[in-house]
Amino acid sequence: MIRLPIIIFLALGIIWGSNFIYMKMVAEHIDSMQVVFYRVLFGFIPVFCYAIYLKVLKLEHLKYSFHFFVMSLLAAVVYYYGFVKGSFLLLSGIAGALSGSVPLFSFLTAALFLKEEKITKNAMKGVAIGFFGVVLISGIFSENLQNLNTEGMLAIVLGSLSVGASFIYARKFVTPLKIKAVALTTYQLGFAMIILLLITDFENINAIWADTHAALGMAIGLGFLGTGVVFIGYYYVIETMGALKASSITYIPPVVALFIGFFIVGEDIKVIDFIATGLIFLGVFLINKRKKG
Repeated sequence: MIRLPIIIFLALGIIWGSNFIYMKMVAEHIDSMQVVFYRVLFGFIPVFCYAIYLKVLKLEHLKYSFHFFVMSLLAAVVYYYGFVKGSFLLLSGIAGALSGSVPLFSFLTAALFLKEEKITKNAMKGVAIGFFGVVLISGIFSENLQNLNTEGMLAIVLGSLSVGASFIYARKFVTPLKIKAVALTTYQLGFAMIILLLITDFENINAIWADTHAALGMAIGLGFLGTGVVFIGYYYVIETMGALKASSITYIPPVVALFIGFFIVGEDIKVIDFIATGLIFLGVFLINKRKKG
């Protein structure tokens, strides 16, 4: 039992890291927004069932619907769309490496909107180093700039900024509500489903079922495991290991994504990309030390 939180912690990192290759695979068959719809759908089902089992859903919570709506945009719809679009346009390993910049955007958002967030020397160094890593991995210094996929880069940055901002919004407006995390996740994904039902173009959405491997990757990899089970497991880790240690899980997915992209899929990932990922990690590490700076 003592090792269970650590095992789940590592499993979550691996699942999140493998999501990038699944997003790339699925987006080759259907539109990026359609991928997001399926991901939220198959993620919502287990979370909703778990919330019903725990009896944590209350009608009185609906008075906070505006906050649930904002969180559904920041931490689901925009976040997932940016990552799916970026994973499709970029190498999956590169997209995964760029996702390591989420804490950078989270810190910048906190510095802008949370008065209690202190900007220290360590934090400033971390932001500068981390963003240099992002610029480096973009390929802007490469000899052939024609290979630079600006749209893919901006999509990942948009997704990272969105989910990074969601942490700050949740901290300022949602956490004080004292609602169980599983219930919050259910409302978040539920509102995301409503939004996606309104904005998704469903033409040819069933094309994904023609490829069994991609369909399983979407339903099980992205949806059930990558969204539903991951949320439940993540909150368990927070409860048993603490929020600070749990937040360090952001170091694992980029490494997993790079490993899968380079060693398993055989993507053309260069040494400079690994160096850039290391710089992003260093930046995040320095930001996490900001209270000592």
